[in-house]
Amino acid sequence: MLLPMSPTDSMFLLGESRDHPMHVGGLALFEPPDGADAQTMRAMLDAALARGTVAPLLRKRARRSVTTLGQWGWEEGTPVDLGHHIRHDALPAPGGITELMTLVARLHSGLLDRSRPLWEMHLIEGLTGGRFAAYMKIHHALADGVSAMKLLRSALSEDPDVSGMPAPWEPLVRERPALRLVPNPPAGGPGPFDLPAAALRAARSAAGEVAGEVAGMVPAIAGTIDRARRQRGGPLTLSAPKSMLNVPIGGARRFAARSWPIERLRLVAKFADATVNDVVLAMCSGALRTYMNDLDALPADPLIAMVPVSLRDQGQETKAGNEIGVLMCNLATHLANPAARFDAVRVSMREGKNAMRTRSSAQILAMSALGTAPLALSMLGLGGPIRPPNVMISNVPGPSTPLYWNGARLTALYPLSIPVDGQALNITCTSTDDEIAFGLTACRRALPPLAPLLDHLDDELGALEHALGL
Repeated sequence: MLLPMSPTDSMFLLGESRDHPMHVGGLALFEPPDGADAQTMRAMLDAALARGTVAPLLRKRARRSVTTLGQWGWEEGTPVDLGHHIRHDALPAPGGITELMTLVARLHSGLLDRSRPLWEMHLIEGLTGGRFAAYMKIHHALADGVSAMKLLRSALSEDPDVSGMPAPWEPLVRERPALRLVPNPPAGGPGPFDLPAAALRAARSAAGEVAGEVAGMVPAIAGTIDRARRQRGGPLTLSAPKSMLNVPIGGARRFAARSWPIERLRLVAKFADATVNDVVLAMCSGALRTYMNDLDALPADPLIAMVPVSLRDQGQETKAGNEIGVLMCNLATHLANPAARFDAVRVSMREGKNAMRTRSSAQILAMSALGTAPLALSMLGLGGPIRPPNVMISNVPGPSTPLYWNGARLTALYPLSIPVDGQALNITCTSTDDEIAFGLTACRRALPPLAPLLDHLDDELGALEHALGL
């Protein structure tokens, strides 16, 4: 029996081809505890492999059949060949970050095998200093960035002395209370016989809300189009310029990443009455302006960024699939002054969020679908009258405290994402401990090396601090 797959999730399968892999990924770096080395970590991971257990999410297989009329669905409980999904790699000496990024870019270029559950993990040895790396990729139909982050977080502990922890692909075990990775149900919560009654109440409530949703959809659409026409913040843009980023792509990837102390971004945000995400977008704005200007490829009109916004309720992060809305942000790359760019970014995001607060989740999803339609058509090989936004920029919140796996400290977590036709560059950020990491994933054919972009991000953060007198 197949469980139905949402249209949003199935789009990532329908739009996938050899030149368009549709998986997200993460690169985690670990520092072994005192007295241990990378071989010690490999032995612990090999022991987990021998146990052969796999989390339910990672046993889902995408499949379609005559009974589903050709539509994609999820087959649960699929047997998993861990020898296929978990692989060992080693870097050539000297095993630095450059060599690691090159390897991960190549690994991120390959398609996942659709006859199996859609994920892989590569355990990477050979880094200098005895460090150990793990690169995991998972299909975007199966998990968005928030749920993928939650999956990783569940395998880690804030306590460096905890041992016997499950590997990232293993299920959490309630019989390990010392790990405290799965909270006990709250006292007084619903029991198994209360759930049907709760479901009936929810169904009655939902039925009453449908008429209101339909009635509110027409003015919501009209308002969204009007905001886009006036170039105001919201889920739709009609003004994205043509640029070097908006071209057909191939399957080979470039990847570059770097981390900054998140306190620097928080301080800028505090003094500018902005959010950390506003600072991220402003850094990207200045970096892209310099990068493209150096290549004599900067459009006269400002670049427009597509910014995903999670609509998940707290506690839903491990649910399969995607629940995201989008906002379009004017990056103001036509302005030379860093402070002016920052102010334009802040205003654009504030306008979009204010408009979003007046809508229900269903309306936000509908408006976001309208805004992403040009990109979706491009992903499916179809043209459209409206160009998609120039670049995707997302910020996935991560753990705010030091984390460990069986005593090995997580020292860095770099996100990898999905370039598509019409958006040859994706910028994804995630915070870990006291740092925020920028992961740049691009089509190798469309863009030159990305390392200069990292330097420009650093320069832009410095320029924002200088503008605020920090």
